[in-house]
Amino acid sequence: MVQVLTGHGCFGEYLHRVARREPTTRCHHCDGDRDTAQHTLEVCPAWEERRRVLMEEVGEDLSLPAVVKAMVGSREAWCEMVSFCEYVIAQKEAAERERENNPDSAAVRRRRRRGRGAGAWIP
Repeated sequence: MVQVLTGHGCFGEYLHRVARREPTTRCHHCDGDRDTAQHTLEVCPAWEERRRVLMEEVGEDLSLPAVVKAMVGSREAWCEMVSFCEYVIAQKEAAERERENNPDSAAVRRRRRRGRGAGAWIP
């Protein structure tokens, strides 16, 4: 949920501009030009079904202030937001790993971090 609320995570915008692991900001799930947390939450057709269920609990307004207000006001809204985020981020992370492991992909592989145990990844 933190990734969706902060925009720091598996979003083309973040992976391109901050993490420098993607060549563009585009969305790999709908080919939109700019994959942001808000795009994922409000617009991307790949998450339409999950979004519909989320909107039943938090309402039609999926702006961050409205979503946070709904979450703190209702246990059901909180749980549905957690469910939406867990599902979507898991799918986005799996797709990112596939791109990183695909030799034909333009995605940049994550560098291994030293000193934190075998196989630790830099976020």
